[in-house]
Amino acid sequence: MAQNNDRLDKVVLDARRAADKRDAGYRAQALKLYPWVCGRCARTFTHANLQLLEVHHKNSDHNDNPPDGSNWELLCTYCHEHEHSKIKDGAGRTVGVDDLPVATFNPFADLKARLDAKLPLKDTPDTER
Repeated sequence: MAQNNDRLDKVVLDARRAADKRDAGYRAQALKLYPWVCGRCARTFTHANLQLLEVHHKNSDHNDNPPDGSNWELLCTYCHEHEHSKIKDGAGRTVGVDDLPVATFNPFADLKARLDAKLPLKDTPDTER
């Protein structure tokens, strides 16, 4: 019985240490500092969906984690992705650009010849006003 209690005490101790370690992280700090609301779309969160609320670093430096949280904002996963896609779009996306085949088809290549060869339209009962 004493062995089971020792094992249980160790599990509880490990769980508390893990919780303390998580609390020391910037996500736990931000969740304590700020209300559980997306800073962009104002979606509210509860414990049931809290995993969808993410910490965004305003200056894009993930090592800049001041204790007052001045570099953080809470965003839902969708707004967070949108925020990072704006940064990537502004810098120009380069991933996969070289993999795309070059377009060689020109749909307007013989447009002038086709327009010159076109016969004038005849008035038909369907086109009359």
